[in-house]
Amino acid sequence: MFEKLKKRWNIESNFQLILILIVFSITGSVSAWISKPFVRFLGISEDVMPGWLATILGLILIFPIYNIMLIIIGTLFGQFKFFWAFEKKMFSRFFPPKKVKTEEL
Repeated sequence: MFEKLKKRWNIESNFQLILILIVFSITGSVSAWISKPFVRFLGISEDVMPGWLATILGLILIFPIYNIMLIIIGTLFGQFKFFWAFEKKMFSRFFPPKKVKTEEL
């Protein structure tokens, strides 16, 4: 399994892979912890709206927090280059570049 990740992410060492996995795990926990005050402040709870809506809004809120924290924590672990490329690739899937039409002369 680790060899597949190393090949997919173009990583040479096991140490770098371990650092990257640590960053992902810390980022998930930190993002959830940081988003709680925002969720409360915005009044997103199952008390005032259906549970499915509160969950969706919470996920929408945590998404940008997660991405920012991924870059920050990745940088602290010396993996900025990897996580910057990872973010660019992820956002290119959500927001593909617009195709420019060329007019024929």
